[in-house]
Amino acid sequence: MDDSGLPPNWEVRHSNSKNLPYYFNTSEKISRWEPPSGTDTEKLKKYMATHHSATQISSTSRPEGKIRAAHLLVKHRDSRRPASWRESNITRTKEEAMAIIKGHEQKIKSGAVSLGELAMSESDCSSARKRGDLGYFGKGDMQKEFEEAAFALQPGEMSGVVETASGLHLIERLV
Repeated sequence: MDDSGLPPNWEVRHSNSKNLPYYFNTSEKISRWEPPSGTDTEKLKKYMATHHSATQISSTSRPEGKIRAAHLLVKHRDSRRPASWRESNITRTKEEAMAIIKGHEQKIKSGAVSLGELAMSESDCSSARKRGDLGYFGKGDMQKEFEEAAFALQPGEMSGVVETASGLHLIERLV
């Protein structure tokens, strides 16, 4: 196991089409978005934050009717897909996930860390590599609860905890 925390023959590569990292097995020639079993997730988090975090995406003119937001997602075992780049099988309860995200919310509100900085190592969404930035989206592009919370925010404002089928989110409207 190297400093990435991945098992032998696995490496992190970058998808040009999605502009996101993925995991590739060099001997079996298979790729996947989630880390393979046997990954040291703590080592992987540090490796990804050092080698695969995007810098803040520059603000361009906003497409008509769209907003741009970032989020931090904490999944739980009842999420619609209880797996992420951080953990291949998420077993925490919704209550445990709520305690985790409330802790993140307090760190952000205290000014100790930004949502984007925390998302890079703690978010269960692949957007973590982009500081949680989801890019521009319009009405109907996201899950209803997420969309309603994001569109209700002013630029620079952060939501409280938002629950969707994907898990628990903190959302920051960027534009």
